[in-house]
Amino acid sequence: MGNHKAEKETAALAETGKQNTETDSASTPVPEVDEGQSSCCCGKTTERSAEEVRKLINRLNRIEGQIRGIRGMVERDAYCPDILTQSAAVTAAMNAFNRELMANHIKHCVVRDIKEGREDTVDELVFTLQKLMK
Repeated sequence: MGNHKAEKETAALAETGKQNTETDSASTPVPEVDEGQSSCCCGKTTERSAEEVRKLINRLNRIEGQIRGIRGMVERDAYCPDILTQSAAVTAAMNAFNRELMANHIKHCVVRDIKEGREDTVDELVFTLQKLMK
């Protein structure tokens, strides 16, 4: 009976993620940043193409759906290893998000800054990689 319950929980979680991806990705507004305001802690901003924003937001929407599914599993007293399995999936999804964002950052921001002679960007990149690898 425990395995059947685990299968139901996993199926429900997968369905929740699918539903959220389909409904949230099209309806989630992307906040606009005013030219005079910064939306991050360092005061810098990055212009992204509409396609890049769409891909990143879709990934985040799927992750958000997975998190809600895990919360539901906790609320329904799901078996601990089943919750941990889903939690590991969220960690993997966040790692994939970080890899995509980092690749875009290196290809665009870092390359641009180096071409413009701002080599301190390499130090910033190294610091960021160190934080991600903790």
